Amino acid sequence: MIVSSAFSGKRFAVLGLARSGQASVEALLAGGAEVTVWDSREEPRAAYEGRCQIADPLGIDLTGFAGVVVSPGVPLNRHPIAAHAASFGVPVIGDIELFAQARADLPPHRVVGITGTNGKSTTTMLVHHICKAAGLEARLGGNIGLPILGQEPLPAGGVYVLELSSYQIDLTQSLDCDVAALINLSPDHLDRYDGFAGYAAAKARLFQMQSPRHHAVFGCGDEHTLAIAREASAQHDANFVHVVQPEALEGQGDWPSLQGPHNLQNAAIAVEIARQLGIEEGVWRPALTSFVGLPHRMERVAEANGVLFVNDSKATNAASTAPALGAYPRIHWILGGLPKSDNLDECTPYFGNVVAAYTIGEAGPMFADILEPVMPVTRSEMMCDAVRQAMEAAQPGDVVMLSPACASFDQFRDFEARGDSFRQIVEALIEDRDSPCPPDAGR
Repeated sequence: MIVSSAFSGKRFAVLGLARSGQASVEALLAGGAEVTVWDSREEPRAAYEGRCQIADPLGIDLTGFAGVVVSPGVPLNRHPIAAHAASFGVPVIGDIELFAQARADLPPHRVVGITGTNGKSTTTMLVHHICKAAGLEARLGGNIGLPILGQEPLPAGGVYVLELSSYQIDLTQSLDCDVAALINLSPDHLDRYDGFAGYAAAKARLFQMQSPRHHAVFGCGDEHTLAIAREASAQHDANFVHVVQPEALEGQGDWPSLQGPHNLQNAAIAVEIARQLGIEEGVWRPALTSFVGLPHRMERVAEANGVLFVNDSKATNAASTAPALGAYPRIHWILGGLPKSDNLDECTPYFGNVVAAYTIGEAGPMFADILEPVMPVTRSEMMCDAVRQAMEAAQPGDVVMLSPACASFDQFRDFEARGDSFRQIVEALIEDRDSPCPPDAGR
């Protein structure tokens, strides 16, 4: 656990006792703070009897508190804790801010902070992978992996690699990243912000917290990201703002888990971060080849008879599916589930890459109606049928891809269960093309 004297003698309230909340409480207690805890559930509250005051911070006098620590899931624009804390002049913060406050007591280290609308997890994992390949001690944290406060501190020279959502940045006041990156921006989470401008401003704060001689890295794929890069240029010293040029990065054909134009930009950003950490090309280039992507996100699950099978179950909306369709020239596309919209507009530019579509789930009939005028469509309904039909139609060099553009809850517990089912069906059918589907597959 990360422990700091910065918390000693101070009073904090922690609202919400899920993983990050629990890690925050333990770090604060170990650092000598007095902690008040609350959760709507009785069980997690009971675990702190005798160690903390148990009280809802909405109902107590917060005078003298150093902060109210909340989960990033708490909507500050609607939850009353924001106004209540403000009435006492107390900041509402998150576990990333506590980490920022603890940094002075840690062995010398560097922090990489990565944000963006899409690609954060892949880029964060890739930077972590490159750091490990370079022999650097590194920790993953933030919006990925374990809560950063609950992990052991790194030895001197280590690198903390943090994926940061806009919600986490909202709750952070003093995180001065040695290298910060913004991959891209598109409308998202607008229920939490005053329009898209508010959402973009939340992302921009990551760079406003930086020192002028710390590095800021930006994607080049949209004007909103470039606008924040221009703002950062006015706040940083010369040569400390870097806008990547993905087309200048050669060798993508050698990186099996980083296919498609979106992953070329993710790789370019990771490489620029690596450069600013002092990692040489002789290290980062082989690391791009050896990188294994996230489960359920452009995950290569099998290859048989020249056909590649890709699990992109994490693509739960059309905007997330679109880059996957751009990654390969001949795709047998399995899509459908619980729809989030009544169109596939974001995917339209990549329809030319689709050999045939196989629709499943609740959205299946609607998506079939949309796609039939422009491509062959099979109304498969169930996952197993779709995989079998796609496998029978696919030719060497083709890709059979599950990229649903939908939530999973009509047929599966979550997108992980959906992706696991796809993998199991593929493996079973490859083993015996005449075999039945695995029990309960696609249900």
